[in-house]
Formats: sequence, C-alpha cells, structure tokens
Amino acid sequence: MDVDVDHPEDDQQWDRRKRGETETERLDRNWTSLLQELRVVQTGVQLLTGFLLTLPFQQRFDVLSPPLRIVYLITVGCSVGATVLLVAPVGIHRLLFRRHHLQVLVSAAHRCAYAGLALLGSALTGVTVIVFAAVAGRAAGLIAGACALVLFAFFWWVLPLLLRTHGM
Repeated sequence: MDVDVDHPEDDQQWDRRKRGETETERLDRNWTSLLQELRVVQTGVQLLTGFLLTLPFQQRFDVLSPPLRIVYLITVGCSVGATVLLVAPVGIHRLLFRRHHLQVLVSAAHRCAYAGLALLGSALTGVTVIVFAAVAGRAAGLIAGACALVLFAFFWWVLPLLLRTHGM
C-alpha cells in the first residue's frame, strides 16, 4: 500500500480503528472534504480574476505608475494561476474518472489546492497594494500589502501548522 506523505500511516491507522474506514472510504471522505473547501474559494478567485482582467479597460487605469503596473501584471498572473490550480481538480477528476486512481486524484487535488491558495494569497496581496497605492499613495500601498501578506501567511499557513503540530 502506498503511503500518502500528507496523511501519515499513524493517521490512516487511526481512521481504520476509530472510524472503521477502509482506505477507499477514507479517500472518498478526503475527496468530498477537499471539494467542499474548493467550492468556498473557487467563486471568489474567479470573480477576482474577472475583476482584474477588466481593470486595464477602466478610465483611471492610466493613473497607475509603471511600478504599480508591474504589480498589477504579477497580480493578474497570480490570480489566473490560482484560478487554474483551484479548478484543476475538476479536470483531473474528469480524466481519472472510473479509472480507479482515487489516491492519485486526492493527492494531486490536495497539492493543487495548496499551490492555488498560495497564489490566491499573493493575488489578494497584490490587489491590496494596488488599491491602497491608487487611493492613498505608494507608502500606504506597501504597508497595506505587507499587512495583507502577514495576515494570509499567518491564518492560511502558520496557524494551521501550529494547530496541526500542537493541537492548540
């Protein structure tokens, strides 16, 4: 049996003992859980990407300085990348459907979700920089972007890792 690096053998044994789950039942539960998580972020990331793609066609887009335009392009790239990665599990599922590759599907979708969230946090940080800089100036944009980055890093990565290792 393959061991999933994101679900150590101890946890698999706990699932069998406490939940009475087979490996397939555990994978089905993990897939369902992952789909629920993706549903939460998919609409938001798609709306963000759509919004960003329309900005260059707005009248006030010209007020962005060349450095802010670079931030904008990086932000669009992150947002499009996040959209691709957070929707990718659907395509992966379609191609693997009825092929009995549930472990591969769950593992690949899990990794896509991680990477997609990282890009989404980056895109939201970029949007924060752009909006604050356009409204209140470059310094405010950089400060707001740094604050957003710290918040995303803490609540999306540090806190979950602390809870995972220390069970706070």
